[in-house]
Amino acid sequence: MRILILSDIHANLAALEAVLTDAQSFEYEAVWCLGDIVGYGPEPEECVARVRSLKPRAVVGNHDWAVIGRMDAEDFNVEARRVVLWTRQRLSAISLNWLSNLPHEPIVEGDFTLTHGSPRDPVWEYVVYPAVAAANLAHFQTPFCLVGHTHVPNLFVFAAGSQHKVNAMRVRPGQPIALEKANRAILNPGSVGQPRDSDPRAAYAILDTERSTWLPRRAPYPIEVTQAHMRAAGLPERLINRLDFGW
Repeated sequence: MRILILSDIHANLAALEAVLTDAQSFEYEAVWCLGDIVGYGPEPEECVARVRSLKPRAVVGNHDWAVIGRMDAEDFNVEARRVVLWTRQRLSAISLNWLSNLPHEPIVEGDFTLTHGSPRDPVWEYVVYPAVAAANLAHFQTPFCLVGHTHVPNLFVFAAGSQHKVNAMRVRPGQPIALEKANRAILNPGSVGQPRDSDPRAAYAILDTERSTWLPRRAPYPIEVTQAHMRAAGLPERLINRLDFGW
């Protein structure tokens, strides 16, 4: 089965549509979404509706939680908090209810655990260093764990039989990665709507469970369209400008 892996869409409809168009050639059969459908971007209602239409297996992210009132907006920086409060006023009851029903605990799909932050702290922890990855090994039982939250595509591989030796592998768009169950791993597809790895293109991944491969992908999108919509909505200028640079 080929599965489209999405994360951190952040209300960026142009980026989401570019990813869905790019992914069509893979004839994916399911969609997994690792959270943060809203926040930062100008089209929260449209993005929730579009993701809902894909009938994904999905978990909630920290921005989703803040928008539905499950997390204090004061936990965010000034700009992110401003967008959280703006987003609350622009989501329909249907979208708010759908977000409210997304699980905040990790979910298991076959050999894969799905979560937003980390299996240890599903909504908030960032898995950015090998030491953090190693600390999370005991918190999931499947061979592989899929996370989002950092907005950076990466892969942490645990050496067979070791709970401490973790290798951070370089992820290159378009180069498939073989997944070996003997070496457990934590994988991050990167962000659809707000990449932070100095590549402004939308990031996602295709998981092929039959071939046991993980394919990182990047899709260019009309950044200027999203920026124009953000300016029209009066969203913070720094959030607008960062899209040009992928940070």
